[in-house]
Amino acid sequence: MIVAGFGFRKTATVSSLEDALDRTGRALEVHALATVKDKAETPAFAALAALLGLPVLRIDSTALRAQQTVTQSPDSIAARGTGSVAEAAALAAAGPGARLIGPRVVSSDRQATCALATIPMGDDI
Repeated sequence: MIVAGFGFRKTATVSSLEDALDRTGRALEVHALATVKDKAETPAFAALAALLGLPVLRIDSTALRAQQTVTQSPDSIAARGTGSVAEAAALAAAGPGARLIGPRVVSSDRQATCALATIPMGDDI
């Protein structure tokens, strides 16, 4: 199972989020979307989930901060206590033993980031 984690600005559009997901190169393999709880209901994110027909996993701030991320963005650390919201959301949503498929990618308009995480074989979300 593959989870796509997202971090995004308030000004991100559905196109921003789609572009970030597409830039991972594995958009068709995704089974769920994840982001921080307080952003899960934003119109653009909800629209992306509906468009793709995928469930949304809402990550609380404690779970987000507990993840070890590859990316170490000073802005993200200051705002959310993690080096990458996208990476941390993907890892937290995928669960114990999850691993990143790669570091986060950034949308062309720089409004959204996306990272993919997978869970070990035989496990489930």
